[in-house]
Amino acid sequence: MLKKQSLLLWLLLVAVTSFSQARKIEFTEYDLPNGLHVILHQDNTTPIVAVSVLYHVGSKNEDPNRTGFAHFFEHLLFEGTENIKRGEFDKYLQNAGATNNANTSNDRTFYYEVLPSNQLELGLWMESERMLHAKIETIGVETQREVVKEEKRQRIDNQPYMSFQAEMFKRAYKEHPYQWTPIGSLDHLNAASLDEFIAFYKTFYVPENATLSIAGDIDVAQTKTLIAKYFQDIPRGKKPVPRPTVVEPQQKAEVRDVIFDNIQLPAVFQAYHIPAQGTPDSYALDMLSTLLSGGQSSRMYKALVDDQKKALQVASFPFSMEDPGLYITLGLVNMGVDVADLEKGMDAEIAKVQNELISEKEFQKIRNQVESNFVQQNSSAVGIAEQLANYHVYYKDANLINTELERYMKVTREDLQRVAKKYLVKENRVVLHYLPKSAQSKPDNTEIKKDN
Repeated sequence: MLKKQSLLLWLLLVAVTSFSQARKIEFTEYDLPNGLHVILHQDNTTPIVAVSVLYHVGSKNEDPNRTGFAHFFEHLLFEGTENIKRGEFDKYLQNAGATNNANTSNDRTFYYEVLPSNQLELGLWMESERMLHAKIETIGVETQREVVKEEKRQRIDNQPYMSFQAEMFKRAYKEHPYQWTPIGSLDHLNAASLDEFIAFYKTFYVPENATLSIAGDIDVAQTKTLIAKYFQDIPRGKKPVPRPTVVEPQQKAEVRDVIFDNIQLPAVFQAYHIPAQGTPDSYALDMLSTLLSGGQSSRMYKALVDDQKKALQVASFPFSMEDPGLYITLGLVNMGVDVADLEKGMDAEIAKVQNELISEKEFQKIRNQVESNFVQQNSSAVGIAEQLANYHVYYKDANLINTELERYMKVTREDLQRVAKKYLVKENRVVLHYLPKSAQSKPDNTEIKKDN
């Protein structure tokens, strides 16, 4: 959900990047009796504090006939509570010189406020209101249905190539709930009753399914007292939080299709099945993406954009998730280049990694880039709060914020070659060719088949 931010607040956020580069991030964590997990990081260098709550609910927790609920709630829970009137959620924060935002993934929903540190109590009150007293009522549901529709139109339907995630995932997953994306189905949202929305809230927005993570200019003892004041009496949920247990069967044959889109230039999208985040091979695959497309000096960019001029842009990245995810490679075709030629070029770069061990010099460059990226993740108060919450929820180890880099540094050149050979193979992938809609009507193009 996008929120307007003033220039002053933006500058304050930038100022928080003074959190030092490779220093250890100290934190305190504990559980309240109701199951709420709390993580506190104190840094008094800047009078800013980030208050965040991560709910362990994403699109994969949804009913297949009611997709889009997790993302919908990201919007709905700004509507108001029993003690915050409709439309006043943002006003409280704006009046305090604060900003807020939220985002939803396949695995979790994350809310946060960035406030002047003397407004910490306001952030805690508002998040406790969201957890305990949110108003799930018809007027809010109807309002946010329209908001979600408009968001889908702007960000997906009217943006070239942006349907690729939905098109890719529904082909890559046949049984696992990753087969639909967080935006979900508008038809499902329209068909849902108010009781279904209330049930979703009572099931997932409970303290035992949440992590309260606070970073910035705080006093730990005082913050604990305030947290007890606003969160300790929130009751646990009345039933266990459901978790999907579906295991996606191994893909054994390449899946190919053509998508006709409102675009000018064709594109190639490839998705390979990979292990879940946090597994040893996931770190090697992450580093592999740096080798292939980590900047203009990367292999794919130099070969396909600079030298061969087959592409205007290329990228590769792991779509890492709590359960096994996808490794995406993509390329936007240059003028006059056939889409099949670009795909061959992309495959050739992967083949080089599979067949040739990279040099020590190139490998050291990758390690340096990975280390730099890791440090940048922890360069703001809200970034630290989010990382601490993520590490706790996904790995049950918040201290990975200090030690996960060691896992990357254990990856070897041989590991990069091995994972490329193991996962980046044709029988393990989905390939989509994006073509202009004008190509759909060409009678002489026998290779094009309509997507179903």
